[in-house]
Formats: sequence, C-alpha cells, structure tokens
Amino acid sequence: MELFELTAHELHAKLDRKETSAEEITKSVLTRISKVENSVSAFMSINIDEALAKARDIDGQIASGKPITQLTGIPIAIKDNLCTKGAITTASSKILQNYIPPYNATVVEKILQAGAISIGKTNLDEFAMGSSTENSAYKVTKNPWNLKTVPGGSSGGSAASIAADEAILAFGSDTGGSIRQPASFCGVVGLKPTYGRVSRYGLIAFASSLDQIGPITKDVTDAAIFLTAMAGHDPKDSTSVELPVPDYRRSLIDDVKGLKIGIVKELLGKGIDEAVKRSITEAADLLKKLGAKIEEISMPTFEYGVPTYYLLATAEASSNLERYDGVKYGHRSKEADDLLSMYYNTRREGFGPEVKRRIMLGTYALSAGYYDAYYLKAQKVRTLIKQDFDKAFAKFDVLISPTSPTVAFKIGEKVDDPLSMYLSDIATIPVNLAGIPAISIPCGFDNGLPVGLQIIGKAFSEETILRVAYTYEQNTEWHKQRAKL
Repeated sequence: MELFELTAHELHAKLDRKETSAEEITKSVLTRISKVENSVSAFMSINIDEALAKARDIDGQIASGKPITQLTGIPIAIKDNLCTKGAITTASSKILQNYIPPYNATVVEKILQAGAISIGKTNLDEFAMGSSTENSAYKVTKNPWNLKTVPGGSSGGSAASIAADEAILAFGSDTGGSIRQPASFCGVVGLKPTYGRVSRYGLIAFASSLDQIGPITKDVTDAAIFLTAMAGHDPKDSTSVELPVPDYRRSLIDDVKGLKIGIVKELLGKGIDEAVKRSITEAADLLKKLGAKIEEISMPTFEYGVPTYYLLATAEASSNLERYDGVKYGHRSKEADDLLSMYYNTRREGFGPEVKRRIMLGTYALSAGYYDAYYLKAQKVRTLIKQDFDKAFAKFDVLISPTSPTVAFKIGEKVDDPLSMYLSDIATIPVNLAGIPAISIPCGFDNGLPVGLQIIGKAFSEETILRVAYTYEQNTEWHKQRAKL
C-alpha cells in the first residue's frame, strides 16, 4: 500500500520503527492530491512548501531523539471555518475572501503543537450552512465514490479529502450533522463530540449553542486518537467543560456483551430508503450476535427536530452574522454612497443565497411579535427532545439509527429545493439539539454509494460510542473499502 492510503496509527507505527519519514509521508499525500484534486475539489488551499518544510523539521527532531506523539508527522486537512494564523480563512464565503486571522483556533494550535502537519484548508458550505457543499462561494466538492454525487455537508471537503486519501485526518464542524452526514456519504468515520468537550475558540460561528468541532477519519482508532488530541477545557471558550480528557484509545475494545442498544423507531420509518433500513437492521443483528441486547425505542419528539433546528440555528446565525458589515474586516463594497448603503451592498455582494435565506428566517423568528410564537416555542421543544434522550439513556447504553435517510444524491438534485435538502439531516439534528455525542461509521452500500450507521450516546460518553463503533468495525469489512479514483 502507498503511504497516503494508511491510517494515522499505521503511519505512527512506521515512524516509530523508522520505516518511513514525515517528509516521505507528506510527499506521498501531496502527490496523491496532485493526481485527484482536480476531480474531487476538496481543498480551498494547499500548503505545499509549508508542509514539506515542517516535515523536514520534524524529521530532524526525530533524528535528534525527540519523542513523537500519535500525531507527529501526520498530514491533516483543516476545514476552512477554523482560523489559521497567517493563512486565509474564508468559511467558503466571498465576504471573507481575503481574511487572514492573526491567531489559530485552539484545536488547530493543539494539533500543530502535537506535531501534525497542516496540508491545507477544505471546502465547505458557506458559513457551514448546507448539507451538500454546493453552497460554497468558490467550488462544488464531489463525492470520491461517484463524482456526479455530493459529498454531503457542510464538512464535505474534509470528508471527501479522507475518502480520496488526500489527507490522513481532517477537522470537521457539526451544527446539525455536518460531520456525520458527509462521513456517511463518503464512507468514512465522523464523530461529533459532546457540546463543550472540544473548544470552539477560533471556529467561525454559525449557531453557537449547536456548533461543535470533531474528527473525520479513515477508521475508529484514528477518531479516538484525534479526539484525544483536540479535546479539553479552554479558558478562551466559556462553553468548554472542565473535565479530564481520557485517552480514548483505551475504549477501543472489541466487545459489546451486555450492552443495551436501542434502535430509534422513528428513524427507520417513512422517508428512510429501504436499502438504508436494511443496512441498519443488519448492523443491529450483528451487534446482537456479538452479545448486545437490542430493542426498539420510540422517540416521539424527533419529528419536530428539523423545524426546531431551523428556527434556533437561523436565529443564532442572524445574530452571529451581523458582524460582517464591511467595517472591521472582510469584503467591503465599493458601491457605497453612505454608511447604510455600504452595509447593504457589502452583505448583498458577500453573502450567498442560502446564507441570506437563513439570516432572513432567523431575523423573522426573533422579531417583535414572533419571538414567543417561534423562537421561544422552539426552545421549549428543544427541551422536550433532550428529555426524550434522557429517558432513553435511563434504559439504554447507546442508540443506533441511520446517519442519513439516503445515500449521496446527485449534484444539483436538491439545490433548488431547500426543504428537501434540510430533511437530509433528520437523523442527526436531534443529537445537536440535545448536545450529546454521536459517531457515523460505514455499514454498507447502496448502488455503490456508502451507508452510514449512527451511534448515539449520553453526554460525555464518547468512550461508549467508540467501543460500540470499534466492535462493529472489527467484525466487518466496510471501513476497508476505498473509493476508486
């Protein structure tokens, strides 16, 4: 196998045994990018010179006897809504097309300190608003399994970079499913941690009470390694939680005997493709065969997840995006006669259609006379959804469901039908509303496109969902299959 095809833990073992070097690994990934990136369009920018320079520096440190971490010399892709010091960070929006942050996001700083090598910034739906990466102001990313289909979103660039072997690890962010849904579409692993488990400092905000950063990887072991490196309290983020960070690799046990697993009834009914249902049912049967106790559970508030999310998330977005006015940084319209016209034209020129749609919806929900009817009611329903999860976890260790109701759809198929696009996150949104962790892992195929299994846990139970995911992965071959480019 080529170096770019290996996982982070396999490359770490090779580095540790002096069987390869950080420079060789980096060159292998960059060569792969040069061959397939024109087809996939996963990246906004690629750091060729900087990556190679850091790789050589790391090799020098290793030669001098410096101990290596699990991430030393590992090429990592960074979603372009995470701030990177001295490098353009756009959130795939024209309004930030020339923005260069003066600081790194906390998670970026952590992985760079651990010796990881930034290979580039990945494409996304503008300001992380979308489920297909078709809403980027710059390019449409393609799914490596079928270049005529979407990679999911908003972390489509990151998921596609892993599926196409253009990076070893990738950062994603998840507001309503934006790590897990593209991981499902691209046949890779995507983990959304508990809200507060990972610092959001330096993440360009979409909806602050929902956003969470997490790993997109080739297998569950890499997800555990990457999460361990990025998690932890950060005084710069008032929502990050002061809890010790376990070494998540210790939870990678091939054993689910005695665990109680609930299958969410509402996510195997109307609107879920038959092939997807079949893959999830077969996954449940395997877990039962391996010793888990499987039972169906009803989560009646799930049907309200999508409307609740699109009131709360858009309300927060309308507030967060007020800062882009052409005054402090980013794009400023040249067509302005006074301050108000400068505001108006800057935002008209800088924001894309989906961002404008969500700002208008959120502003309406927060406006006088509608706040109680929409925003306040949505907050109450959010509480009910969380209570549904609390009741479920009083009985079950984890819940399972499809990650997405369908496999990847064709590029352009839903771009003019926002409601249909929004419904592609029906299985993932409730998890964000409750602030709990979930992981998507490959569990089958439909017409050559991957199907994702979602494993949901209670707050700060990442170790349990990783254990279940690892057990399933070790007893199947889905994660070993690769897109042919």
